[in-house]
Amino acid sequence: MKTYEIQGRTVAMPVEVRDASAGTAIFDVDAATAQAWLPGDAFEVVESAPGRAQLAVALIDYRDNDLGDYLEIGLTLFARPRGAGDDAAGTFIVHLPVDQEFTCEAGCRIWGFPKTVEHIVNDVTDDASRWRLEMDGQLVLDITVPRGGSDEQADMEMATYTYLDGAPHTTPFTQGGKGSQVVVGGDGVRLELGDHPIARALAGLGLPAPAVLSTWTEHMHGTFGEATPL
Repeated sequence: MKTYEIQGRTVAMPVEVRDASAGTAIFDVDAATAQAWLPGDAFEVVESAPGRAQLAVALIDYRDNDLGDYLEIGLTLFARPRGAGDDAAGTFIVHLPVDQEFTCEAGCRIWGFPKTVEHIVNDVTDDASRWRLEMDGQLVLDITVPRGGSDEQADMEMATYTYLDGAPHTTPFTQGGKGSQVVVGGDGVRLELGDHPIARALAGLGLPAPAVLSTWTEHMHGTFGEATPL
């Protein structure tokens, strides 16, 4: 079992998420513009239709996690190693703001995740979860997704891609849970962008726009494995 020493704490692989609530809003965006979001040249976006790609805004409240209890917002594109087949499709997280230092350092050092510590506010009602992200004192986004559901999400094995120490890597992760729902279309999703440069980059993708779909899982669990070079 590989371990890492982060700020005087030992983190063992795989990292386990025992309980979190997770929402996602997926938006249809221009593929060429999305490709320009990907750093380096090792990865390419997966087209959802000719000339189109999808951006996922992931909103996670980690309550019981090896890396602590914290809030996280992921701006994620569906991608694969350049030239690979459809079976290599995974995710590439372009921005990953969190609200705590420990998980920020651990995520950057262990996997190469682009974590930064930012101001995140999450307000929850019976049927909605609202998230506000500010960076450098400027609003990046204010997004609301519908909350609810009674489905059970079976554990899924997936891959996410990063650059770790400048080299392309892949990390396996699993995710499942209960209290889930999928809402097709933009019902209940509201997105406002601010003036931060990342907000302007999102606007360059064509946002705000109606969501393709949203998901919610009230009690999500999962694991993150070891990053391996491609």
